[in-house]
Amino acid sequence: MNNIILNNNVKIPNIGFGVFRIKDGEEVENSVKWALESGYRLIDTAMIYKNEEGVGNAIKSSGIPREEIFITTKLWNIDQGYENAKKAIDLSLEKLGLSYVDLYLIHWPTASEDLNESLDKREDAWKAMEEIYSSGKAKAIGVSNYTITHLEEMKKYTTISPMVNQFEFHPFLYQKELVEYCKEHNIIVEAHSPLAPIADVKSLEHRNEKISEIAQKHNKSEAQILIRWCVEHNVIPISKSIHKERIQENINIFDFKLDEEDMKILNNMNLDLHVRRDPANLK
Repeated sequence: MNNIILNNNVKIPNIGFGVFRIKDGEEVENSVKWALESGYRLIDTAMIYKNEEGVGNAIKSSGIPREEIFITTKLWNIDQGYENAKKAIDLSLEKLGLSYVDLYLIHWPTASEDLNESLDKREDAWKAMEEIYSSGKAKAIGVSNYTITHLEEMKKYTTISPMVNQFEFHPFLYQKELVEYCKEHNIIVEAHSPLAPIADVKSLEHRNEKISEIAQKHNKSEAQILIRWCVEHNVIPISKSIHKERIQENINIFDFKLDEEDMKILNNMNLDLHVRRDPANLK
């Protein structure tokens, strides 16, 4: 595992552990505990996951110095807007039991709770994000699920550029143009749902067979191949699991590399297939 340098010189680990859909309490506390024991130092949660308290408990009981763990949480849609966002970070910090997070992200480019409509409070939300950053309550700020259109729009109102954009990224949704845009603008890319083809896609047998063949070639699991593919693209994968063995396995991807042929095969699997919500309709 290595660190990547954000555009404000903050270091972020190049692989992370996410807690999306992991229940608060024992389930998330065990998962984060196992992740930290396995070597993860980036833990990614969100207000809407409703497990910040458990994540905080696991971090506190780990015995690992706070400064060695990179913690991300996210501003939920209905908390967008200037005043709401400033209140939301305080509530997240209270639940996490922390004085600061390492990264605070705007979760979606809409203030709509169900993501079915485009409700634009992005400028006011970002104004609050900049103040949160300046106050030290977040060591870095960024966005999640922002398209190039949303990022271009940000140029009109930012005084501090986003440091990270987290979005869905896997071989069936190889968002090459968005990744290249972010790199050109010094925005680090994080991949949520990097294992989505394995977990959620049932009708892509031919492509999944190719992933299996690459996995067998390297004596690795399919999940390890997909996580390594992100790393090869200099994208930070945020994978999740509630199973100790899988958590350990998913970080064990630094003892091999995908070769040029492997990457060509995986890069050519793109179907523009969103397993999670497509943010393109959020104007």
